[in-house]
Parts: sequence; structure tokens; C-alpha cells
Amino acid sequence: MIPFRIAFRTGVPLFEQIVYASKKAMIAGQLSPGDPFPSVRTISRELKVNPNTAHKVVAYLVNEGLLETRPGIGTVVAKLPDSTRKERTQLLGHEMEELVVEAKRLGIELDEMLSSFSSHWQRLSAAGPLRASSSVTEPKEGSRKS
Repeated sequence: MIPFRIAFRTGVPLFEQIVYASKKAMIAGQLSPGDPFPSVRTISRELKVNPNTAHKVVAYLVNEGLLETRPGIGTVVAKLPDSTRKERTQLLGHEMEELVVEAKRLGIELDEMLSSFSSHWQRLSAAGPLRASSSVTEPKEGSRKS
């Protein structure tokens, strides 16, 4: 089973989308150090991508130090170095851009967006910490979050 979801977007290479979703799941804490990472066969079958693409993803993540291979165990998530504030913020770059484009399209001003964002932040903060075990889902192209 794949511990993250991907809504494939046209115009973006599958390899990049899978690497992005994998990194996002690791940095967000959904994949912890020592957790098994899906095999090439599992990635290929469940995401319906060419096995060569799946192999390229795993090899890239191993080369980047995000995964390590353990004989007799398989590929697992490596202990990650502490991520910087900038790296964590960059994870939301695509979503932030979509939000800004949609707000501008609807004629919403920056101060209104900041106020709305602040309200949502406070409401969600009052609900308690988000659980790291929830699934990472990339928004579907053209979909809107409520």
C-alpha cells in the first residue's frame, strides 16, 4: 500500500510528482525513519506507472539520502536531517499559488485573504494538533477546497 496519494497533474512529469509526494510525506511525518517504503513493484502497480519510472523514483530518493536499503528488509525511510523553515514552507508552494490565483480570479483582496487564512489557522489550531498519520493528498486539478 502506498502511504500517500497523488492526483496526477498534466504537464508535470510523473517522476517529479511521485518524488514530491514522497518527500512531502516524509517531511510531514507521515513516513517516519525506519518505516518501510513501497517497493518498485508496489509503486508501479498502485500508481499505474511504468516500473522504470517507479525504479527511478526509488533510486533518486536513495541517492538523496531520504531512503536507505537494508538487506533482508527492503527500502526504508532514512533518518532525515532537520528540515529548515524554508524547506517546510516550500512544500506548500503549489497550493499557495493555486490559492492566490483563485483569490485574484474572485476579486478577493490580500487583507481579506490574510484575515480568512488567520481565521482558518486559529480554528484548526483550537481543534488540536493534526495527526501525522492522516494521508497526504495533493489537490485534484481544478478542484477547490472548502
